[in-house]
Amino acid sequence: MAALSRICSGFGPCTLRCQRAAAAAAACSLLPTPQHAHTGNTCRLRWPRAAPTLQARAVSLCARRLKREDGQHTGFTEEEEDDGDFIEDSEVEELFQQQGPEGTTGGQHRVFIVQPDVKWGSRKQHLTTAELMMAEAVGLVNTLDSWRVVDKLILSTKTPEKKRIFGKGNFQSLTEKIRQTAGITAVFVNVERLSPLSEREFEEAWGVKVFDRYSVVLHIFRCNARTKEAKLQISLAEIPLLRSRLKNEMGNMDQQGGGSRYIGGSGETLFEVQQRLLKERELKIRSALEKLRRKRHLLRSQRKRNEFPIVSVLGYTNCGKTTLIKALTGDNALQPRNQLFATLDVTVHAGQLPSRMTVLYVDTIGFLSQLPHQLIDSFSATLDDIKHSDLLIHVRDISHPEAVNQKVNVLNVLKNLKVPDRLTSSMIEVHNKTDLVHNYQCAEPDALPISALQGRGLDELKEVVEEEIVNSTGKHILDLKVNLSTSQLSWLYKEAVVQDVQVNADDGSAVVQVLISTAAYGRYKKLFTGR
Repeated sequence: MAALSRICSGFGPCTLRCQRAAAAAAACSLLPTPQHAHTGNTCRLRWPRAAPTLQARAVSLCARRLKREDGQHTGFTEEEEDDGDFIEDSEVEELFQQQGPEGTTGGQHRVFIVQPDVKWGSRKQHLTTAELMMAEAVGLVNTLDSWRVVDKLILSTKTPEKKRIFGKGNFQSLTEKIRQTAGITAVFVNVERLSPLSEREFEEAWGVKVFDRYSVVLHIFRCNARTKEAKLQISLAEIPLLRSRLKNEMGNMDQQGGGSRYIGGSGETLFEVQQRLLKERELKIRSALEKLRRKRHLLRSQRKRNEFPIVSVLGYTNCGKTTLIKALTGDNALQPRNQLFATLDVTVHAGQLPSRMTVLYVDTIGFLSQLPHQLIDSFSATLDDIKHSDLLIHVRDISHPEAVNQKVNVLNVLKNLKVPDRLTSSMIEVHNKTDLVHNYQCAEPDALPISALQGRGLDELKEVVEEEIVNSTGKHILDLKVNLSTSQLSWLYKEAVVQDVQVNADDGSAVVQVLISTAAYGRYKKLFTGR
């Protein structure tokens, strides 16, 4: 960004206007800290040049390769392509660190949780209760190592759409309770999003930082982000929070008479400059994610050419997806954690079905109720993999008291993602953690009861997965007669799944039962039968 300057006339080292403009820039943290330059009686605020823009290079994606224990390729692991077509780690890290929403990055928090209990109207939750929603809010806070719940309160409201959410009497009693509770450093109001006006009103009334569900979940994401892709998507999801913060800061500046003044000769107010910088940052991130999306498309095309069926494993956060994939594949590199949003990046793991067909299980990010569309949209590059699968497995924690509500939320997310009907209609529903339910009896005839941790029900699940994969991918089970003196048998082992071989030693032939795709069978006939 070209250097900006504000000229302030006056006698002395720095005028009040100059100080206010500098303070506003530092407070919003979207502009670098300005430097004061004095010439005679004139003071100029100069901002250093912004960091280099992201260049037109695509994000490096993980190239996934199949590996057997004997060194050949059979399963996908993540590995960076060194093709020069990527964004530098330092550039991604700069976007990621510049900067997280105020009050979340670093430090510890002693949190007071407020759960609104909506009595009626369109915002009333019918599939859950205020107590269960409070329990999930406590779980979100406890996921963060440096945060601790010091007190909590469920408070009824008839006006959740109002600025203060609660009626005058309830709000006053809540304010008194918060002020009387020692050691509070933050309040978590468990609603989807607080408006900038509500957030500022609450912070002024309570004297501490206020978070909503969006900002707490984003902070959990930020703490768990490891890859470039996750960091870029989190940086994009944080843009709405930074805009809200900017409005609050500018509102405070306007009250002091310094927020709407023009900077230098640019014809822009400080607020307009901040908005422009934020927009530029958003465009950089979206450009990088679009390149990443194109790269993902290429990887998916490569998988299709290799004819490996893709099975996406999805579900509500902490339902046991990673544990199930580990049980199905035997991949000891997977380390499941009993934690919300432990998985932020799509990972792919190879496993074999009863027919010895290799499939690729995709471990996806967990879903959560009451999250704004903006957060889901930010992770669309990752969630796109679901739409391009051959089969979906919906894992449900059947021991959870909100199992029904969680299912509804997952199905709503799939609907919002516009997942094709062919995938939702063939989706396999798995009831996991049956070992935690005494004498569990599955009431849904199409669901498969399992315990991924104890290995129960996995053989039946693999059989159902194989049946659905055969139906969805157009593969066929054929008996082919081959001449053992030719390369027919070795070709079938390479290009199809050989299930059985019956050798006829008298004429040097064999009848081979294979699971083969239509395309591969066409190549086989062209090579060996001339048709």
